[in-house]
Amino acid sequence: MSKIKTPFAISILILATLACNALIPTATAEPTSTLVVIVEPTFPPTQSHLPATDADVPRVSVEETMVALAGGAAIIVDVRDPDDYAAGHIVGALNIPLSEIEFNLTGLELDKEQWIITYCT
Repeated sequence: MSKIKTPFAISILILATLACNALIPTATAEPTSTLVVIVEPTFPPTQSHLPATDADVPRVSVEETMVALAGGAAIIVDVRDPDDYAAGHIVGALNIPLSEIEFNLTGLELDKEQWIITYCT
């Protein structure tokens, strides 16, 4: 049994060392560009595919939203009434009041291939 554990432990140690070395930045003479990969979160579906409570609603950080919006991977939808939207909103956000979404969900003209992020404050 010890004969199996020793090579396994050495393999783990080597992999950990390689992984740590890959994370150490190296000095370069030329500036490098950073590749930004937008990964849309996946959420476990419920039976109705809608959250049952407010606590079940997935939250998106401001940073995730900014990256997704800048990369063209997201649509921001302000679900407040038009007066609140006119008083101030995220630049580029669409105004679709929650009442319209509730009564006409299938009739909304939104690109379903994009990540649709809604907000109300």
